[in-house]
Amino acid sequence: REHLLSYVGWFVEEAAKLTVVRRIALLGSITTEKKDPKDIDFVVTVDDDVDLEPLARLGRKLKGRTQQINCGADIFLTNLQGKYIGRTCHWSRCEPGIRVSCDALNCGRRHYLHDDLNTVTLSKEAMRTSLELWPAVERRKGLPVDLGNVVRKLQ
Repeated sequence: REHLLSYVGWFVEEAAKLTVVRRIALLGSITTEKKDPKDIDFVVTVDDDVDLEPLARLGRKLKGRTQQINCGADIFLTNLQGKYIGRTCHWSRCEPGIRVSCDALNCGRRHYLHDDLNTVTLSKEAMRTSLELWPAVERRKGLPVDLGNVVRKLQ
C-alpha cells in the first residue's frame, strides 16, 4: 500500500503537465482502508480527439513501477461530459491490426485508446465517488490516514 501511494503524487504531477488532461481522480481499493490493494486506479478526463500517446506513455511508466512490486495500475479515461471511454493502451506501438491479442473495440482508430468496453466499464457511481486530485484537490472526510497525507501534499 505504501509503495502504491508513493506513486500518486508522481503521477498527478506528471499527468497535470500534459495539455490533454483536464481532471485527475483516484478510485478503487486504494481509497479505502484495504491493507494490500492489488492496484492503483486513476480516472483521467481528456478532451475529445486529442493525442493520447503522452498519457499512455506515462501510464506505461506507472504500470512498470507498480509491476516491480507485483501490483498493477490502470488509467481509465472519461470525456468532458464524464462518460467513460476506455483506458490508455498498454502497447508502446498502437496501430490498427498489428496486435492480434488487442481486444479494443476500435483498435487503433483513436491511437492509444483501449476501448475494451465489452470487458471493462466504470459505473457512473464509481466515477462519481472518485477522489479528485487535480486541478482541485477534493477534501473528503473518512479517507485513510495514509491517503489523506498524500492528498495534503498535493494541495
